[in-house]
Amino acid sequence: MAHPLVPLLTLTGETETGKIVMRNAAEHLKRLSPELGGKSPALVFADADLERALDAVVFQIFSFNGERCTASSRLLVEEKIFEEFVGKVVERARAIRVGHPLDPETEVGPLIHPEHLQRVLGYVETGKREGARLLVGGERAKASFRGEDLSRGNYLLPTVFVGENHMKIAQEEIFGPVLVAIPFKDEEEALRKANDTRYGLAAYVFTRDLERAHRLALELEAGMVYLNSHNVRHLPTPFGGVKGSGDRREGGTYALDFYTDLKTIALPLRPPHVPSSGSEGGSPWQGPERSTWRP
Repeated sequence: MAHPLVPLLTLTGETETGKIVMRNAAEHLKRLSPELGGKSPALVFADADLERALDAVVFQIFSFNGERCTASSRLLVEEKIFEEFVGKVVERARAIRVGHPLDPETEVGPLIHPEHLQRVLGYVETGKREGARLLVGGERAKASFRGEDLSRGNYLLPTVFVGENHMKIAQEEIFGPVLVAIPFKDEEEALRKANDTRYGLAAYVFTRDLERAHRLALELEAGMVYLNSHNVRHLPTPFGGVKGSGDRREGGTYALDFYTDLKTIALPLRPPHVPSSGSEGGSPWQGPERSTWRP
């Protein structure tokens, strides 16, 4: 039960947890700011700056060990460049340095907890059962750091699948270094697949066609859309999502609004006219100023 003395709550976490907190907050009509999960798509068109797109896609899913709500964990690529582009993503993923977080050369470190590692490995096995094609990774890292065997830690190799948008690994937030690549034929199919998820936190579009970029920015069901860029956060701008990713915004004045109660205080600069309801000829207490003044 939510504490009655706590007037408002802010939560950054997983969507199912957010639903539980929201139900408890509703009992006391507490204000709630939920910033929840994501399954953000990166849409890569054939006319994009593919080197920039490649850098952004790889960084956006494998940085922070994939444990970031805005990770572009679904990679939607136009069919005509699908095999080539995904092949380059796999090359990068295979070359990423997985290691101890104290090693300055490390690019991907351990997941947060052994239970979470098992959860992510469970999604890998689910992907295989669903028929997704595992291209790289999908297993614990085998390495050492200063004599320590990293195979005993929560280290998972960067993982890339080729799959379909309906698969569990493409619909549920894995929160680890696992990417699902999905082909699309045209802009319409790309938009449909991108929006076909219960989440709506971020989306990334890579194309040199600025009209297409603006069309998609308006039509993508996401609280934040980045055009030809990874998630470059400008702190004063609103941060938050739609659908299962939440309904509030953080950042700048948007964050201050949540912690502020607006109050209206009215002080007339001159006596206002008040109708004398229920009185014939006016109130006996009505002075000359009130009886003669008109707005």
